[in-house]
Amino acid sequence: MLPAQLTADLTAQLNGGMLAIDPISEGGLLWTPLIIILVKVVIIFVLGLVGTMLMVWFERKVVSGMQNRVGPNKAGPLGLLQTLADGIKLFFKEDLLPSRADRIVFRLAPFLAFVPAFLVWSVIPLGGDFSGDKDGTIKIFGQVTRVQLADPPVGILLVLALSGIAVYGIMLAGWASGSKYPLLGAVRATAQMISYEAALGLSLAAVLLSSRSLSTASIVDGQDSVLDWNLITTGLLPFFVFVVAATAELNRPPFDLVEAEQELVGGFNTEYSGIRFALFFLAEFMNVITMSGVMVTLFLGGPQPVSINGFNALQFAGPFGGTIWFLLKLMLFLYMFVWFRATLPRLRYDQLMDLGWKVLIPVSLGWFLLLAALREFHDEGKVQDAFLVVGISGLVAALAIGLFAAALNVSRKNREAAGPLTPVPAPTAPSKGASN
Repeated sequence: MLPAQLTADLTAQLNGGMLAIDPISEGGLLWTPLIIILVKVVIIFVLGLVGTMLMVWFERKVVSGMQNRVGPNKAGPLGLLQTLADGIKLFFKEDLLPSRADRIVFRLAPFLAFVPAFLVWSVIPLGGDFSGDKDGTIKIFGQVTRVQLADPPVGILLVLALSGIAVYGIMLAGWASGSKYPLLGAVRATAQMISYEAALGLSLAAVLLSSRSLSTASIVDGQDSVLDWNLITTGLLPFFVFVVAATAELNRPPFDLVEAEQELVGGFNTEYSGIRFALFFLAEFMNVITMSGVMVTLFLGGPQPVSINGFNALQFAGPFGGTIWFLLKLMLFLYMFVWFRATLPRLRYDQLMDLGWKVLIPVSLGWFLLLAALREFHDEGKVQDAFLVVGISGLVAALAIGLFAAALNVSRKNREAAGPLTPVPAPTAPSKGASN
């Protein structure tokens, strides 16, 4: 039983709205606020499913265009219904359950991979009015609310926690299949995701240092103009580290070693079929959209307009302008992930691990310490700090390129000094008269 004083404090906070994650709930959950919240839940769920379906079509179309192919063009206009047809086909396919599988965990694993991708959207601002002194809230039927399901004070930590749950889905799927090949794929996937989670968290720490808040709405509110974007104020490097780490977290090319068919059959989901396989398939593409939304929120101002000196090209859109800006920025990242898939070759596993542990983690940690020092000595002047960080980043990049070029030059000279390799003589066939 809770102590009386603690119970009284919690009751006072709830009555005062201090624990409210949406301004609409501060006055109590009456019928109108409750209906608005339920409508937002349904909208996020429907948009997530439709967005995933369109993402599959978008990737197939863009990759086919880059490879001089046609792509899906039969089911519906421009092939838009091809993904829906594939989903219906998988829904009616036979659902197999291996005889040596753990039945409960085997059935649970796809949901552990699929559900977190949806839950992350509950804390991402999808629109709102952040102009002037406004904090992104809007009015719907006389109720003040946000264009997001919830804005908890630790929203970014919730995003990291949900991304960690997805690791359990993949690991348990391989372990519960009762086969060595899915288990090997799951172990490799887990090692990859945990390795790049560290670099992702360190690059995210740089954003939190600049924004001084864990709330997603507050992070967006602090990026009023292009010069105030966290992409600029953190010095570009955390953004690039986040993009690489997120690509590895999503198991997307060139880091798609989880599903290296020539080595591990099909990866952790080898034994899955039917609707359970479809859940893993949807989770992969849904995570791409989710992570793109997170990057837009953290680095590109979310629904904030791309404005310089107060000029907003979508001023005519009124309250929908923020949502349009968010979708335009989101499309940039979605195209980037598809571009990666169509152009970059797959890395070897040792290269993957070297990049994560020997490059991204030390670089992101050192950059975070540099940003912390700059914030300590230059607490004011956000734009000035941005130019200073960008200048230092340029010097560090030039030094790194110079050292890399010097290393290549030394390696070339060592090969030239060693001379050409002596060919190994071919074995001679024994003569006919030789004794055995």
